[in-house]
Amino acid sequence: MTKRRCGLWLIGACGGVGTTATLGLAALARGLTDTTSLVTALPLFSSLDLDEPEQFVVGGHEIRSAGFRQTARELHQRSNVFDADVMAGCDEQLAEWEANVRPGTVLGAGPTIARLADMPQVNRAETPRAAIEQIKSDLIGFKEKNRLDQVVVINVSSTEPPFETGEVHSSLERLNAALDRKTPVLPSSSLYAYAALDLALPFVNFTPSLGATIPALEELASLRRTVIGGKDGKTGETLLKTVLAPMFALRNWQILSWVGHNIFGNRDGLVLDDPVNKASKIKTKDQVISGVVGYKPQTHVSIEYIESLDDWKTAWNHIHFQGFLGTKMIMQVIWQGCDSLLAGPLVLDLARLAMLAQRRGESGVMKHLACFFKNPHGVAVHDFFKQFAMLEAYVKGATEGR
Repeated sequence: MTKRRCGLWLIGACGGVGTTATLGLAALARGLTDTTSLVTALPLFSSLDLDEPEQFVVGGHEIRSAGFRQTARELHQRSNVFDADVMAGCDEQLAEWEANVRPGTVLGAGPTIARLADMPQVNRAETPRAAIEQIKSDLIGFKEKNRLDQVVVINVSSTEPPFETGEVHSSLERLNAALDRKTPVLPSSSLYAYAALDLALPFVNFTPSLGATIPALEELASLRRTVIGGKDGKTGETLLKTVLAPMFALRNWQILSWVGHNIFGNRDGLVLDDPVNKASKIKTKDQVISGVVGYKPQTHVSIEYIESLDDWKTAWNHIHFQGFLGTKMIMQVIWQGCDSLLAGPLVLDLARLAMLAQRRGESGVMKHLACFFKNPHGVAVHDFFKQFAMLEAYVKGATEGR
């Protein structure tokens, strides 16, 4: 029996996260690495009909003059990640997939991201509708050229500035009426989301950007019978918070203050060095503690760009809490991890689970994927263990429903 052919389309394809996911996919397909860090490789998921790495073809949108191989080499040289033999073994495949990368759009991306755009053919469409149509054309071409049965679109691009929504975003009818305006009515992440959803492709937002988290695009997802998920992948410090905070709640310790300080030096860090773009990220990182414990201790989150660290992110957390008889105590935790290596495998998990959900006839927000995100779309629960229980219940239901 011929296996399905699947497409993974990445927005911000040749950044650190996109390249890591792509290299990992090629390495897994060739047996050059194991499945460590893939959540969907856990025994829990063995009964699901998930697509295997060798079934995937990769493409994407990019605004920089870069490719998978170039970014992989840069990460290897600057951050001392990736095995040289694995890179060599995947070189031919990465070159083939680079041919599927198309110029993206900077409409509504904000000035900091627009300055990164050194690809001459970058889409500088004057209206949202024109940008959407070009994105749709690229996606259709990718699917037809590679004879793909299904394509999933995942946004792993740089964090956009916060985008103020209004009445125009409250329904698909209102949004469609505004798409010919020359003023940006959608940020670039939402232009990609619209294009994907209009073609009935699953869309997952791994960034804090707006993406599909507006009523108009939720409506479009339901109308086209496809799925959406996001937002902002939970990979490091915030993951730690959502694991530790339940301990304080269940021990009935009162958190007085929680300070998180993050330093890293990759391209995402460079973009987040802009205070406007940083505001989007801090908002998603700073909400989880009160969401778990049910009250608002004093919290502070800082993110600083330290160029020499490159992809190695260090996070220091200082937790001041009160115990029995009013005794005040302190817990300090230091987390250091390679940003792209923490995120890349989750992108593959989300691709497999999103395509499965659509094949099962689901539509709308994939709430069961909450454990993957800092600000899970449609879910107010931030406790990691409660979130993972939602995923376990979903897997059980999917297995029993086969």
